[in-house]
Amino acid sequence: MWGQRLFAGPAEAESVSFSGLVQMDEDTHYNKVEDVVGSHVEDAVTFWAQNVSRNKDIMKIGCSLSEVCPHANSVFGNLDPKKIYGGLFSEDKCWYRCKVLKTISDDKCLVRYIDYGNTEILNRSDIVEIPPELQFSSIAKKYRLWGLQIPSGQEVTQFDQGRTFLGSLIFEKEIKMRIKATYQDGTVIAQAEYGTVDIGEEVAKKGFAEKCRLISGIDVCEAKKPDPSQLALRSLKNPIPLWGRRSNQSTFSRPKGHFNGRLTLDVKYETNAGNHVTFPKESLAAGDFNLGSNVSLAKIKQDQKLIEENEKLKTEKEVLLENYKALELKVEQTSQELQQEKTATMDLTKHLESTLKTCVGTRLKNLAAKVELLKEIRHINISIRFGNDLSDAIQVLDEGSFTTLESLNELEKIWAEYNVAQEKIQTCHNENEGSILIARRNEVQQKLFVAVDVFILEVDELPLEKRLKTLQDLSTSLEAVYGKAKEGTNSEEILRKFCDWQCSKREEFTSIRSETEASLQRLVAWFQSSQKVFDLSLGESLTSEDMIGNIDEILEKTESCVCKELEISLIEQDVVDKEIILNTYSQVLQKIYFEEKFIATLLSKYKDSVEFKNQIIDCLNKSPSVDYLLSIKKTLKGLKAQLRWKLVEKSNLEESDDHDGTEIEKIKQEITQLRNRVFQEIYHEREEYEKLNSLTQKWFPELPLLYPEIGLLKYMNSGGLLTMSLERDLLDTEPMKELSSKRPLVCSEVDGQPVLLKGYSVDVDTEGMVIQRAASYHRACGDAKEESGLLPLIFLFLCKSDPVAYLMVPYYPKANLSAVQASMPLTSDEALKVMKGVARGLHTLHSANIIHGSLHQNNVFALNREQGIVGDFDFTKSESQRASVNMMVGGLSLVSPELKIGKPPSASSDLYAYGCLLLWDDNVKSLLCSLIYFRSSMTAEQVLNADCFLLLKGKSIPNPEKEIEYAQHNKEDESKMESLDRYKERQEVVKPNLDLTN
Repeated sequence: MWGQRLFAGPAEAESVSFSGLVQMDEDTHYNKVEDVVGSHVEDAVTFWAQNVSRNKDIMKIGCSLSEVCPHANSVFGNLDPKKIYGGLFSEDKCWYRCKVLKTISDDKCLVRYIDYGNTEILNRSDIVEIPPELQFSSIAKKYRLWGLQIPSGQEVTQFDQGRTFLGSLIFEKEIKMRIKATYQDGTVIAQAEYGTVDIGEEVAKKGFAEKCRLISGIDVCEAKKPDPSQLALRSLKNPIPLWGRRSNQSTFSRPKGHFNGRLTLDVKYETNAGNHVTFPKESLAAGDFNLGSNVSLAKIKQDQKLIEENEKLKTEKEVLLENYKALELKVEQTSQELQQEKTATMDLTKHLESTLKTCVGTRLKNLAAKVELLKEIRHINISIRFGNDLSDAIQVLDEGSFTTLESLNELEKIWAEYNVAQEKIQTCHNENEGSILIARRNEVQQKLFVAVDVFILEVDELPLEKRLKTLQDLSTSLEAVYGKAKEGTNSEEILRKFCDWQCSKREEFTSIRSETEASLQRLVAWFQSSQKVFDLSLGESLTSEDMIGNIDEILEKTESCVCKELEISLIEQDVVDKEIILNTYSQVLQKIYFEEKFIATLLSKYKDSVEFKNQIIDCLNKSPSVDYLLSIKKTLKGLKAQLRWKLVEKSNLEESDDHDGTEIEKIKQEITQLRNRVFQEIYHEREEYEKLNSLTQKWFPELPLLYPEIGLLKYMNSGGLLTMSLERDLLDTEPMKELSSKRPLVCSEVDGQPVLLKGYSVDVDTEGMVIQRAASYHRACGDAKEESGLLPLIFLFLCKSDPVAYLMVPYYPKANLSAVQASMPLTSDEALKVMKGVARGLHTLHSANIIHGSLHQNNVFALNREQGIVGDFDFTKSESQRASVNMMVGGLSLVSPELKIGKPPSASSDLYAYGCLLLWDDNVKSLLCSLIYFRSSMTAEQVLNADCFLLLKGKSIPNPEKEIEYAQHNKEDESKMESLDRYKERQEVVKPNLDLTN
């Protein structure tokens, strides 16, 4: 490097001597590399830095100082420049270790914070002694860039710029220091590097420093090194960097000027921040001594003494003058306060005089106003203060409560026995054993029938509906007054305590009311008797001092009683009273809820009993008949035979040479009619199966055991999806080779609706799994009904000749998302409507613990461009097998990152694919960011209630009880939004990349 080539010549190296510099060529530390972090910059080539390995030491020092320094003694006397003190940094009011560089005045010192390098002028009160265990060497070291010096004659502005530039390179950055030498004062000469950048070379390139020149054996770098205390004083003109906020540092200390290529060091008496500089007495004496040789030394001392006395008197004069001004100000303030007191006293006197003139009238007016208010309060029902409504509620609960019923206990006992008998039949697979269990069940059934009859008769006589309405009205009225009740244990002690408290309060209130009425009556009586005193028409004199004199006592007593009653009526109850009322309220509500629950149990059991009686009365001691189902199957068998015959007849006519078109058309019509009749009977068969399924689930679990030939168990296991009466050859099918090549896929028509038949190859092991998965999907779709958001399954049937299972679903030509986007892309509103339906479909599946695993653009349908539904999936594959297919849309993989690393599919991976399908719309960025970056906390229901879906045109106001708060991520990371925009650019046109049937 250029900094090293300065001493490349051996002859030159031998002829040069470095003043104040320790040679390290032979030292083991030469070229040693240290990792440091810059903490303070003095000039363009000098800075302080901390070794990165001392980070924990700095933390420990800070903790120790924060505990020790606030309680330590402030320094006094002469300060030792070699000793380490604790200094309170003015910027962040934290304690740091420091050394005193210079005493500025009696109460101010210039210090350097030795663990960081920066300086500050502190008051002596902010400098404290620290214990010996903190008296160790500094953390920060002073470094100087190798081979560089500040150019002579450099302007102050350029000096500041150089300081700032070096700070931008090293401040709070980890840099490598390659040590070259060390000054005697500890300054380390080193080559600084930040990554591949040579910091010294960068400073030199900017012109803030120059290479050192060799001048007659004296190192210029050393020669120009200023006194640290003077440079520190000069640098204080700029703000001192606060290491608590070092990331915002932009200014560093700067020098005052230059002289002949050297930094000006004569700043001994420079003032800082308005501090007055005191000159030593010795310097004055010496100056006077040199004024003339004819002046004697005694005269000089005498003059010096006079000067000191004058200064002392001047100081005393200033102090006395300040005291005089303070006393003068205090006298003026006291005078103003006295005047204010006089004015206030005069105003008060005038007010009292005017008040005394109207004292009686004012007193009577106030009393009349209070009495008027008391009348209004007495007309208002204040029973709530004493819990009258609660005592009324307790009385209602005690008078007509329903808490037990003898017939209910007997009924529940027999019903439990009946349920056990039903469970045994349900788990039985042996016909002989089943017959025994059925006989036992019938015996219990007979007993239950009698108990149900008794229970129904007893309940019919009870006014349950009326009582329930009374309880509901009672709880509603109490909740309106007292609000939400707190939870607590049921205790009669609370009610007893309430009764005692209520009696006490009523007695107290009654007594106060009686006193109020009595005092008012005395006042009225006084007014009536005093009329005679002031009636001039009466001949005799009735003046009596006793009659007139007791009015003050009467008024005082009346006012006291009225105010006391108003206080009880208006002031809020204390904590104890409120606690008693609220506890009683909780107990009353518990009793109401308990009785309501009991009545609800009675009504529920009554409903079950009526249903049991109606169902069992015709099948008592016998099982339901399946003759109607068998007759339907027989009819179906005949119709299918006729249909096959007609199909053969049609085929023969078409193959004959002289076929009659009219005859063929007639046969086609007959075939269509037969097909319609077949499907009508299949629907009737399904209805009958559903009735038998309901009977089996509730009352007759023996039906599958008694009639295995009807296949009721298979129907139940398939969720009502499987039919044994449908066969492929009965349908008029058309192959759909262009849609799928993986499995048989044909199109047909049922009741005027186009349908697809999906063929799945199955064997003995996979047949049950296919039926189970299809049944789960079918149940989820059926539970949600029209709002499922799923492609419905119509029928599932097994081929009798081949190991193939056929699934019948509705056929929507060119309605999948891929075809729609390719022909006429959806508008923004249409896209939101469609994708809201897709979100509803995912929510339906996830609520049923079903993972789709293969959501893609060919498996999402946009019906009429406004209703979105999710298509079914391959029921022969597991979730992992379905998700392993490499799905792509517009060049973007729909496989979530967790699936790519081998994790199992989840609802989160379905939402990832859903989010990728949404990329064409600009109005859903917030939702997309949540789907892509916050999927672990997102659910399909939250997606369904996103703002972009709630704000659709024409959408009805959502039910607030069903709304789920959707967390908006308003301030997304900028890089995530850029990634989202890149995804959008790649999603220009959705292309059909996947097979319809997965």
